[in-house]
Amino acid sequence: MHDAFLREAIRLSIEKAAANEGGPFGAVVVRDGRIVGRGWNRVTSTNDPTAHAEIVAIRDACARLSTFALSGCAIYSSCEPCPLCLAAIYWSRLDAIFYSADCRDAADAGFDDLAFFGELKKAPRDRSIPMHQALRDEALVGLRAWIAKADRIPY
Repeated sequence: MHDAFLREAIRLSIEKAAANEGGPFGAVVVRDGRIVGRGWNRVTSTNDPTAHAEIVAIRDACARLSTFALSGCAIYSSCEPCPLCLAAIYWSRLDAIFYSADCRDAADAGFDDLAFFGELKKAPRDRSIPMHQALRDEALVGLRAWIAKADRIPY
């Protein structure tokens, strides 16, 4: 069954890239043996650098299932999820990740996934984009208010 879902992700990656909708990446979200979300890379067609296949598939599944938490679901991707997509997968609480090509294959095709994984291993002060922290105490006011909020919806 896993191969069929991976093949659908691969099919989307090939078809949509050929149609100039974005890069060669596809993904599907599956619950109980049924596809509940489909996505393909739409970065260049929507001018949205976050419109990666996995993100689009997660958004589609969440909309269809009317939830922000996809526990009980798995994602199938034509390529190993990049750091952006991996974080979204964790945030959406997916149970499993299945993928075909890996981040080295993506790097060989000209994508920055491998470099970004390397950046995340560095201390913030050593990353290629400078990071500066300021006004922490002021920001903590909002976080403390969230902790005290009786009707907050945890995620």
